[in-house]
Amino acid sequence: MPGAVNLGRMRAGYKARLPFTAAAAAILLAGSAAIEAAQPAVLRAAVRSWRQAHERAIVTDFVTLLSMPNVATNVADVDRNAAWIEQQLRSRGFTTQLLRAAPGTPASVFAQRQVRGARRTVIFYAHYDGQPVGQRGWLTPPFEPVMRTALAGGQTVDWRAVAPPFDPEWRLFARSAGDDKASIEAMLAALDALEASHIRPTVNIKLLYEGEEEQGSTHFAALVAKNLDLLRGDLLIMGDGPMHQSGRQMVNFGNRGFIGLTLSVYGATRPLHDGHYGSWAPSPAVSIAHLIASLRDDDGHILIPHFYDDVAPVSAADRAALAAMPPVEADLKRALGLARNVGPARLADGYLAPTLNVRAIHVGDEGPAAANAIATHADASLDFRLAPGETPQHTRELLEQYLTSQGWFIVRADPDLETRLAHGRIVKVVWDEGGAIATKTPLELAASRAVVASIGRTVGYPPIELPIVGASSGMADIVGQLEVPMAGVSIANYDDNQHAENENLRLGNLWDGIEVYAGLLADLNW
Repeated sequence: MPGAVNLGRMRAGYKARLPFTAAAAAILLAGSAAIEAAQPAVLRAAVRSWRQAHERAIVTDFVTLLSMPNVATNVADVDRNAAWIEQQLRSRGFTTQLLRAAPGTPASVFAQRQVRGARRTVIFYAHYDGQPVGQRGWLTPPFEPVMRTALAGGQTVDWRAVAPPFDPEWRLFARSAGDDKASIEAMLAALDALEASHIRPTVNIKLLYEGEEEQGSTHFAALVAKNLDLLRGDLLIMGDGPMHQSGRQMVNFGNRGFIGLTLSVYGATRPLHDGHYGSWAPSPAVSIAHLIASLRDDDGHILIPHFYDDVAPVSAADRAALAAMPPVEADLKRALGLARNVGPARLADGYLAPTLNVRAIHVGDEGPAAANAIATHADASLDFRLAPGETPQHTRELLEQYLTSQGWFIVRADPDLETRLAHGRIVKVVWDEGGAIATKTPLELAASRAVVASIGRTVGYPPIELPIVGASSGMADIVGQLEVPMAGVSIANYDDNQHAENENLRLGNLWDGIEVYAGLLADLNW
């Protein structure tokens, strides 16, 4: 985990945060009281001092945001989040508007502020929608934020009744606490800290907060295409994802592509007694197991012919960055209860290659519902993480060509009796909607170096540089349309349980994230 922030008790009592008014923004832009090009140490100290005096107000705002349901499939809930975020930004002097690809689609919040004398425009991206919340094991309702003293077995904390400073090891539990509302709250607090300290940003600011990232950004590319002139800038900073497992601040420069699908295989038209028919009728459970085993081996290598042909070569700069990353694998194995790993020995070394993951296999029943019967069908849910150079379309073609070569007859809907009688091996292939290619910004670009340098000055050590993260997003289409380099700056703790039950954010990560974002606003030049 990141080192604890020094939270010595402030001599002054708690001071409520004042809203960032349009008048205050005008003062900031005019520069009458602004500190020009604040020194990194001065900037960091000013932001930290402000945060220490306003911890309760920051957490109060964050809890308000986390209390709003935001599952991406419910557009009405998502819109309520968008309206709250837009109001927060407008009160801080931003020009704002809600962007939609089409009526009835989730809104993206756009806000901008011009800064006198700034030569560059930076687009800060995050998403405010969240994953579904139906997972078993939530300790408390996912939209009723609760503070706990630790990740596992921690005690509930009544933070409203406790005098700050708050323990940076406390964790706030709620859906989207780490993925991805933390980046939005860190930005809001960073803006307030700079305004209160009379420190002017060094870049023009554009904020783009998406409302359907967790549903695959289905409409986001069209939204960007409709608003290209509005959204253009010199650099896109993506505030999604967790920090490095070592707890050190990390900058990444891309993400893998993605395509998902469901496979279904078939047996008899009705369940069969496995004693009478087990040595004669094909078993869908066995068929799906053999099919999956033919797609990848136990070491994670994809067995589909020519699957690796399109993978872009790894550059010398990328190899050097990967080699410089601190080792975390031994600690991860202990924490996760793993005696072995698949693929490369070092975790990040696999990010520039594709993977095939089996998300789920469903066949028959188990437990009290189990029956000694051969099931009628079996389903498997899969996804591919694509390396730079690969495309969803070619992935579809390669997989289906391979299935056909192995004797599978491909259908798009459940087969009728005539089809079942004509083909001994039938597989229904249903591809998930959408898909994405990988995106990757060279580490050597001036903008890339500027982000690394700014964060290094803030945290006091060279941040980890990761050429690409293992996760995926729809950002490649966006980056391509805007023709802009991208850097990913994550602030969430690596064990934040994103996409799962008991998602949480460690408070110290939020405190550090506020300082990092303030530095990117007021100490970024190239």
